[in-house]
Amino acid sequence: MSPAARPVRAEQKVSGIVLPPRPAIYEINTRLWLRELSRQYGRPITLANVPGEVWDAIAGFRFDAVWLMGVWQPSPAGLAIVLARQSWLALCSAALPDMRPEDIAGSPYCVRNYETDQALGGRDGLAKARAELAERGMALILDFVPNHVAFDHPWLDSHPDYFIHGTADELAAAPEEFFKTGDQIIARGREPSFASWPDVAQLNAFNPDLRAAVVETLLDIAGQADGVRCDMAMLMVTEVFTRTWGERAGPPPKEEYWREIIPAVREQYPDFRFIAEVYWDMEWQIQQQGFDFCYDKLLYDRLIHAPAASVREHLSADITYQDHLLRFIENHDEPRAASLFRAGRALTAAVATYTLPGAKLFYQGQFEGYTTHIPVFLTRRPDEPPDRALFAFYRRLVNEIQKPALREGHWLLCALNGWPDNTSYNNLAAWCWQAGDDRRVIVVNLSGSTSQARVQLPWPDLAGQNWLFVDVMDETTYEWNGDEVLNMGLYVELAPWGHHFFAVR
Repeated sequence: MSPAARPVRAEQKVSGIVLPPRPAIYEINTRLWLRELSRQYGRPITLANVPGEVWDAIAGFRFDAVWLMGVWQPSPAGLAIVLARQSWLALCSAALPDMRPEDIAGSPYCVRNYETDQALGGRDGLAKARAELAERGMALILDFVPNHVAFDHPWLDSHPDYFIHGTADELAAAPEEFFKTGDQIIARGREPSFASWPDVAQLNAFNPDLRAAVVETLLDIAGQADGVRCDMAMLMVTEVFTRTWGERAGPPPKEEYWREIIPAVREQYPDFRFIAEVYWDMEWQIQQQGFDFCYDKLLYDRLIHAPAASVREHLSADITYQDHLLRFIENHDEPRAASLFRAGRALTAAVATYTLPGAKLFYQGQFEGYTTHIPVFLTRRPDEPPDRALFAFYRRLVNEIQKPALREGHWLLCALNGWPDNTSYNNLAAWCWQAGDDRRVIVVNLSGSTSQARVQLPWPDLAGQNWLFVDVMDETTYEWNGDEVLNMGLYVELAPWGHHFFAVR
């Protein structure tokens, strides 16, 4: 069906929320969350009856959107594979030593159908949740998995041509890479550099009929939500798909997958947002293909493994590029930030990450300081006491990044200077924001050594008067003469993994 011939869907009449240019997004593991709420309230909780006070508590952080991860119909076939795979069971039992069979639900990225699971409240429950979010000014983000579907997805029966195929000989030689359904031999989903995923069937990104079906699927999702987070989005790029599947996929289409899919959806839903999980230095390429935001895994990796100079180099990129990155220090795929970034380093990593341009992603349990990484198969986590001090830190931080300077202002990476006998300024990174009279300066020490620097600020009107630099995270106040700041730079001395988040008054 051509785009011009597509019917206007009833869901288009639903009033959603348009994400701002620099949104704060909160990811929730939906099954785990609803199960915990059911235990807390002593009755079954689905998306249809989440208590208003729960939505209010989320809204209290002034998030712009909630990503309900894992709402789609799960796959019994996928669950059976999880239960039969000892390595996955071992991963689950390591996170949850008292694991029981009912704690395992299969992978949310092994999708049987893009319909909200009835156990979670079904389509009506999702609509109720979206309305509750919208009432509090928050958008709804859902998942989309372009590369593969579950073995029991309806397309395997109705449209086997949507998939990458193999032969009987290949199945016999490599059963871990292919499976049989009916009289068809289908490839298991994979990426170019690793083994196949055992529980999913590989779609053919080059198939024009599949692309049309994907558009219809996304139009249906767009009638129920305000955006999608697209799993492993770079796998559908022509160069990557060709490298992965070669001649099996057939000749590449003239148009890139996402350049065809995204405009077709936006024709009916112009404000619908696309977020890409993307790696391999393909962020700019994916942005150019139409995504609003893409993962900034480079920043995350450099904060863990690289010196401050590497972080500054990454932040020297054009602001247009940076404004379309999604910054995070935790999500469902990564280790818990509280376990990865020890002691004060976790706080500095958070200040550094969430005061930069672009979108900001926070994950359920991050504020409480939970340390156990929960595999996506699990619907229960171990009991961990919340870190109340960390929770208070995040409440303040998330509130501060919603101020006008960081939401609407101009961002600039600041130069740093030291002294001939003190080069510790190389351990720091600094940047500033301004929107009218609202000015902010952020300085982070990305090392285990006490470090000093002079931070060069771009504001000539500092001259001729004194200024207060108030650290909004602890209310510590410093007074500086504007002329000295302009001539020599703002003097800072930071303890190992220390940080400043100044409001300039």
